[in-house]
Amino acid sequence: MSNRHYHVTFLRHGESVGNQENRFQGQADFPLTEKGRAQARALAAQWQAEKITFDQCFTSPLLRAKETAEIVSAALNVPLVIDPLWMEMNNGRLAGLRDDEIEWEEPKFLTPYTRIGETGESRLEVYLRAGRAIQSILDRAPGRYLVVAHGGILNMAMYSVMSIAPQAHHNGPRFWFRNTTFAEFSYDPEWHNWRLLRFDRSHWQ
Repeated sequence: MSNRHYHVTFLRHGESVGNQENRFQGQADFPLTEKGRAQARALAAQWQAEKITFDQCFTSPLLRAKETAEIVSAALNVPLVIDPLWMEMNNGRLAGLRDDEIEWEEPKFLTPYTRIGETGESRLEVYLRAGRAIQSILDRAPGRYLVVAHGGILNMAMYSVMSIAPQAHHNGPRFWFRNTTFAEFSYDPEWHNWRLLRFDRSHWQ
């Protein structure tokens, strides 16, 4: 790969307490479970074996992402930067709740402008925020960059790089970032060419 190219890897955090308890996490701050830490260590070990490293790691400040990033970046000796642009979608009143704890009626049809959980962000806002986060990486010199974040924002990052607009009622493709799934891209700025190289969680079965 040319040194004029970017190499960007999107990684979802390991299992969190919120995942374990089946909660709508959003920006509610849950730490990793021990299984989540083991997932992060397994991925770091795989990347060490493959001799993969990065010039910089960007992470959401939320604990589940930040802990994952700290484990991986320490193992690979990668500088770590906390960037709030990579926080999970603000899901408003849903944050931290389970299905059986919701006390209001959600709209029957969601537009890209509907605020999630009544007071949260819309999908369009998350899409635009993901675009700003990607822009902040591409404003840097070409290199190898790791992003540790969350399923919602990473789906909108995938939409951004693939030129897919947010659609009504959660229609359109979904990219299943299970815990510590990662998507690896290269980007050629001369021709605006994104290439998906790998979508993987084989380190953790």
